[in-house]
Amino acid sequence: MGFGVYPLIVLSVAISAFAQIALKAGMASPSVQRAVAAGMGVPTIVQIAFSPFVILGLFLYFLSMAVWLLVLSKVEVSFAYPFVALGFVLTALFGRVFFHDTLSLAKIVGTLLIMTGVVVMARG
Repeated sequence: MGFGVYPLIVLSVAISAFAQIALKAGMASPSVQRAVAAGMGVPTIVQIAFSPFVILGLFLYFLSMAVWLLVLSKVEVSFAYPFVALGFVLTALFGRVFFHDTLSLAKIVGTLLIMTGVVVMARG
């Protein structure tokens, strides 16, 4: 397996977390919010589809999947997949930084449990 797979896993997960942030930014934009408030229909779908941040988020998801495919070519899926849980950690942190999301005690404890699980799986 080698050390080289860990950076690829982290890269894939980090790109995926940034994709979530980009998608949230796109959906929170005033133009998309106005379109959604007007009701779901073709104009709303078009507004969402052409939102620059939504497009960026979808591109980042594609890039993340490309890196993930490289990861899967190198290690067993049962080894790699638990690391996807790190996305919860990164997305929560990015949400706090970019959108001032709250990090309650329950969220922090849950995140620490996820991180502990990933460490246990990585060592197993």
